[in-house]
Amino acid sequence: MINYNPKEWFTFIFRVHKSDTVRQLMPMIISLSIYVALVAFLEIQVFNLGENSHLKNITILHGMLGFVISLLLVFRTNTAYERWWEGRKLWGSLTNTSRNLAMKINAVLPKDDELNRTFFKEHIVEYAFALKRHLRGHQRESEVFQSNVIIDHELHKPNHIAALMYTRLNDLYNQKIISGTQLLFLNEEFRAFTDICGACERIKNTPIPFSYSVFIKKFIFFYVMSLPFGYVFSLGYIAVPIVVFVFYVLASLEIIAEEIENPFGVDDNDLPLTMMSKNIQKHVGEIL
Repeated sequence: MINYNPKEWFTFIFRVHKSDTVRQLMPMIISLSIYVALVAFLEIQVFNLGENSHLKNITILHGMLGFVISLLLVFRTNTAYERWWEGRKLWGSLTNTSRNLAMKINAVLPKDDELNRTFFKEHIVEYAFALKRHLRGHQRESEVFQSNVIIDHELHKPNHIAALMYTRLNDLYNQKIISGTQLLFLNEEFRAFTDICGACERIKNTPIPFSYSVFIKKFIFFYVMSLPFGYVFSLGYIAVPIVVFVFYVLASLEIIAEEIENPFGVDDNDLPLTMMSKNIQKHVGEIL
């Protein structure tokens, strides 16, 4: 995720960073510029179409379709941002749940029980890192506790770690180290782990419907490709930068929506899951 100062207007305007849509769209911008210039040349120089041509009336259609495409893109970007923001809220809940569980474990365990304290400290932290790797689709050995947290690579890693903590908690109850009331007291946080994991998986595994995404792309393409036929009559060769700018705005909105609709990836605008996992590691370590 990019950290920035939202008050620096001129920095945003004149700096091109690697996540800027200009970089991604540059080949299409160049191709579109050539296309619009060719259409302008044919209409003005070759066919010598004047103001009496019916093609000039196509701008009326563009005005109506522009309103429709604007509504579609507003809905598209709002839906993508809602998914991004929900993902951020879920990881905020994971941070709070990890803190609360660590504080409760710290309260119910005997002060001299270093073995169980270390177990829960490592596994609470490892749950966050395992969920991060699970959502990004790449699992490997623990990034934090290489020798202590042993996970079967064939298993669902977050569920496996939660199950290990559940088992240890039940063992503490059977050994009379914690009471039944304390067991219920701790259960809420363990349940929250699984709820958060399931909600994150729902966001990741449920993309925008294919037909909807394809329709928007086709709509933008045909809308932009038809623009020069009408605007060349009133703008001449100035239609080249105008049409390119319209395409840049429309296509950029679609690209931004595609990038943020899965907030758990590694794109520049995705959530900083590694940083949030390290914050959990720091806070749980301080408590336990």
